[in-house]
Amino acid sequence: MSFDDPQAVASYAQGPLRLVPGFEALQRMAALLLEESVPVDGRVLVVGAGGGLELKVFADRQPGWRFAGVDPSREMLSLARSTLGVQAGRVDFHEGYVETAPAGPYDAATCLLTLHFVEPGERLATLGQIRRRLRPGAPLVVAHHSFPQSGPDKARWLERYAAFAIDSGVPAANARKAIEAIARQLPVLPPDGDEALLRRAGFERVEQFYAGFTFRGWVGLNAGP
Repeated sequence: MSFDDPQAVASYAQGPLRLVPGFEALQRMAALLLEESVPVDGRVLVVGAGGGLELKVFADRQPGWRFAGVDPSREMLSLARSTLGVQAGRVDFHEGYVETAPAGPYDAATCLLTLHFVEPGERLATLGQIRRRLRPGAPLVVAHHSFPQSGPDKARWLERYAAFAIDSGVPAANARKAIEAIARQLPVLPPDGDEALLRRAGFERVEQFYAGFTFRGWVGLNAGP
């Protein structure tokens, strides 16, 4: 979808529910991972905050947390404010990329369903920018497309993703277009490549906590200076 198309943005919230296996459970797991270490008055950096879906979950669960939400799309940030309603006052919104976020330090960060849009070299830089804004030992929770990239393995996992989308009510023709676009346009990494990139960026104790067909999720801790 185009994140600057008002009509597409308006229907955004239904996309993850239909296309990401266990999406609501993924958000809950992300919140639980943050709650392991973030204090009741903690500050959380949310990268790719447009839409506000995870922000709403975190804010509802933890009334003492404050947030910095970063997203390059003005339309998506507007949707986030609408999604959050009265909770929006607890979020400092920043239009742009992670470099536009305040220096922190933050007690945790998340980046959900975002990094698969970012080329590997730029992704490493993005992860580094996030890490530099975290307290030592603070967690980063990420989840995005991550599946084998060799020919037959890649095709098999994309077919499974399409089957899930169709089973969720997406027209078969649209599901086919989606997997063709993912294969052609998204700079997806295999799971071991994603884990290696997190470690190169300065995160330790990197652990996978989520897998849903073509999606994977990890938590890692800022190794410090």
